[in-house]
Amino acid sequence: MKSLYVRMCFLFCSVILFSSLFAFLGSNLYYQHKVKPLNDAKLTGMAQKLQQFSESHPESVDEYLGSVASLGYKIYITNDQGDERFYGKPFRETDLKEGQIQHVLNGQVYHGIAEFPSQLFITGFFDNELRNSIGVSITMNNEKYALFMRPDADVQFGELRIFFAMIIGLTLLFSLWFVMVSVLHVVKPIIRLTAATKSISKGRYDIKLNTRRSDEIGQLASHFMSMSKELERTNRARQEFVANVSHEIESPLTSIQGFAHSLRDADLPDTERLQYLSIIEEESRRMSMLSKQLLTLSSLDYDPNLLQISTFDLRSQLRQVAQIMEWKLAEKQLSLRLNLSQIRITGDANLLYQVWMNLLTNAIKYTPDGGEVVIAASLEGGNCKVRVSDTGEGISPEELPMIFDRFYKADKARTRENHSTGLGLSIAQKIVQSHKGTIEVESVKNKGTTFSVTLPAL
Repeated sequence: MKSLYVRMCFLFCSVILFSSLFAFLGSNLYYQHKVKPLNDAKLTGMAQKLQQFSESHPESVDEYLGSVASLGYKIYITNDQGDERFYGKPFRETDLKEGQIQHVLNGQVYHGIAEFPSQLFITGFFDNELRNSIGVSITMNNEKYALFMRPDADVQFGELRIFFAMIIGLTLLFSLWFVMVSVLHVVKPIIRLTAATKSISKGRYDIKLNTRRSDEIGQLASHFMSMSKELERTNRARQEFVANVSHEIESPLTSIQGFAHSLRDADLPDTERLQYLSIIEEESRRMSMLSKQLLTLSSLDYDPNLLQISTFDLRSQLRQVAQIMEWKLAEKQLSLRLNLSQIRITGDANLLYQVWMNLLTNAIKYTPDGGEVVIAASLEGGNCKVRVSDTGEGISPEELPMIFDRFYKADKARTRENHSTGLGLSIAQKIVQSHKGTIEVESVKNKGTTFSVTLPAL
């Protein structure tokens, strides 16, 4: 398989060669239709002047023809008795048809240049044949002769022909050289991108490309660098995800194993036995919740379109969520304000219910006693916007970009009393995205946090 460099060089060189060929054909066509009639008329006028001179100065015709030939013309004269003379260089071929010499001797003008047959690859101006000439009758030494003349291209244009040949040749050579250099300039970034792709496939993401170019190649390199960084981040997230899943499973399993081993002691008091059984039950519940959350994420990752779509009243659903969480609000003496418009939306009611539960649970969890939680829903620009705000501890600016990462916990604690898995916001984001919506967060440290969910309305 040919490389892109070879293909592009072949393409551009072919363009140059074919352009040169078509330019030559166009020039030949222009000569045949425009220049050749003018050239025929010009030489006919010169030949007729020679004819007039021979009639007025018959004794000086021979010397005059020699002078004319020295100025860059080929002249051939003959009579009907086989007397032939050349002035200047001879013609390459003396190929006149039978009877044409006699017609000239009879006083007719032979227009060989105008009647010279057109050919595709040969410009007639340079074709050194006797039939490509002008013929008139002249009088020399009291005898009639047929005179045929045409320009001597070697004498008139010898230096120019070499000069233009050098120009054309050097133009082609330099064009081919510049094509190869310019193609290499285009292909080199692609070669680097190919090498970068191979590095990424081997797990190396420390790639540096030239992104200073403002053309399409520079944009491609810039996007490739962005993709590499995102892949590196995704790879780190995947590794952290595996480590976090292992940690989240290992911790309750270790507890269950330890307390189950203790329960084998026949002398264990009933109060401790009940306590250990309660801990085992709680850890089992935690593992069950983790497995359900992972299953939800896996389902949404595999096919985000596996939604049970229906139209429902959003205000009623949000009120239901608030009622279910009422005991937690009362436990921490939090006030809840609802500012809900009458909105009907289309989506998966069960999954969206989980989104509101996750957001409200987080708001309650991170709001100190006596704080306030606000749930607002309204129509804005044809979309439904739900905001869940709290007056809690807030999130630092460094942590905001990572709060939707799976297993991310802002407090870094793995053994908190609430047994959070760090998957709630990831699940909420995935559900919202599967509804073609967005979820955003604004937070000020020690002042509070607001989560804004935007969904397409009816």
